[in-house]
Amino acid sequence: MVRFDEKKFNHQLTGYDLTGRHQQIDCRACHKPDYIQDAGLRKRSETFLGLSQSCISCHDDYHQKTLGNDCAKCHTTDAFTPASRFNHDRADFPLLGKHKSVECLECHQKETRNGVDFQRFAGIAFTNCNSCHEDPHQNQLGANCKSCHTEQSFTSHVALSKFNHSLTAFPLKGKHKQAACFDCHKSEQTPLLVFQDRLGVRTNDCKTCHEDVHKGRFGENCVDCHNENSFRTSVGLDKFDHALTDYPLKGKHVQVDCKKCHTSEKMTDPLPFNTCASCHKDYHEGQFVASGKVQDCAECHSTDGFDIPMYTVESHAKTAFPLDGAHLAVPCFSCHLKNEKWQFKELGKRCIDCHQDVHQGQIATKWYPSNTCEQCHLTSSWAESRFDHSLTGFKLEGAHFSQSCGACHFPEGRLADATFEGLPKRCESCHKDQHLGQFREKEGTDCARCHSSVSWEIDPFNHDNTRFKLEGKHAEVACEKCHLPVIVNNTSYIQYKFERFECVVCHK
Repeated sequence: MVRFDEKKFNHQLTGYDLTGRHQQIDCRACHKPDYIQDAGLRKRSETFLGLSQSCISCHDDYHQKTLGNDCAKCHTTDAFTPASRFNHDRADFPLLGKHKSVECLECHQKETRNGVDFQRFAGIAFTNCNSCHEDPHQNQLGANCKSCHTEQSFTSHVALSKFNHSLTAFPLKGKHKQAACFDCHKSEQTPLLVFQDRLGVRTNDCKTCHEDVHKGRFGENCVDCHNENSFRTSVGLDKFDHALTDYPLKGKHVQVDCKKCHTSEKMTDPLPFNTCASCHKDYHEGQFVASGKVQDCAECHSTDGFDIPMYTVESHAKTAFPLDGAHLAVPCFSCHLKNEKWQFKELGKRCIDCHQDVHQGQIATKWYPSNTCEQCHLTSSWAESRFDHSLTGFKLEGAHFSQSCGACHFPEGRLADATFEGLPKRCESCHKDQHLGQFREKEGTDCARCHSSVSWEIDPFNHDNTRFKLEGKHAEVACEKCHLPVIVNNTSYIQYKFERFECVVCHK
């Protein structure tokens, strides 16, 4: 250090290589007490120690702490200007399009700050174009200029394809997405009025832009039938009010797919609808043809369903077979559904045409002429009979009147074994002799001498007609006091007939 030669000193040995303008500067220009940070070293004269390698330790910070301390990121030691190391593409605002040809001072303007010249490079707003540029639309189209414009040219329409129309009150769908902006908007408008010519138009206000090919016949709400994908595509027709046409839909017709009836490409082609047969096949195959024309199905059916007939009992009463009695409760298919096919013509009117003759061969023709069941039976009930039994010579009286026919004619309950001819008329033919033959005579037992058909009780019996006339105290004695049970051959019966009538027989 005694023989220190400043001119031959290799500055690289210090760890700070001298480059650019630093090579031309005298050592004393940098190595002076004003730049030494340490107070102890600052007191030494002729010292080369204590300097910092930071640029701002020797140079004034022109940017006044707005860009940090690493000057070498932008500048070199050859010259402060231009900042040859600065690359605007690595900044938060890379230069694109017309911005590349703009002078720096256009955006980074000079001013006086803290009494010295200053150029602003940091803290410049750039999130929106209107931070630097005047908005000719006066914020009527929002602040995101890039949704319509590019840096290449303000008047270019290229970026309009990127505009998010969903941000407006009219989101684009279907074919609207393919339409050019100026197919709907006027291109010759001023910036203040451009794209404002459709304000307030709703997405379903089709008639504002499109001609109504239906001439108002189906109302103004086009979206009930059409959508933006294609005018020919008829979707959402379930919302279409068919009542606007001459044929309002009712019942099952509401659920029918439109294409089932409207088979042509144009849904508005007229269709015949005077009668059901205009669209539907004659299911009954001519059974209801009158004067060469099929009678309208609406006389019996409604649009609520083919299985729900409107044909009433009153309607049936106008036919050759009015319904009465139990027939009123019989479902239509019981008579009219034959072999899985409905039949309404050439049906028989006699009972045996529908019902099996359960009495075949059992009843004489005189009571049963031409198998006419109504001689005995009523439609209200099969068990109920209108037959006049007195014509047989055995008039039904008393308890006999309340008995069912089967009680006498098929007591075993089997109708196939029923007997209506040749039945005996005597009581003992049907009833068991409870007296075990005590009153049997040559002709048989005459039960009517004591009993009546009204009751089994012996009210008509007159004891005076017997061999033992009741007199005195005998007239007051109850029957069962004298007529006691007797058991013969393990069979019990009441004894009514006596051989002896002496007092000692009964009295001790």
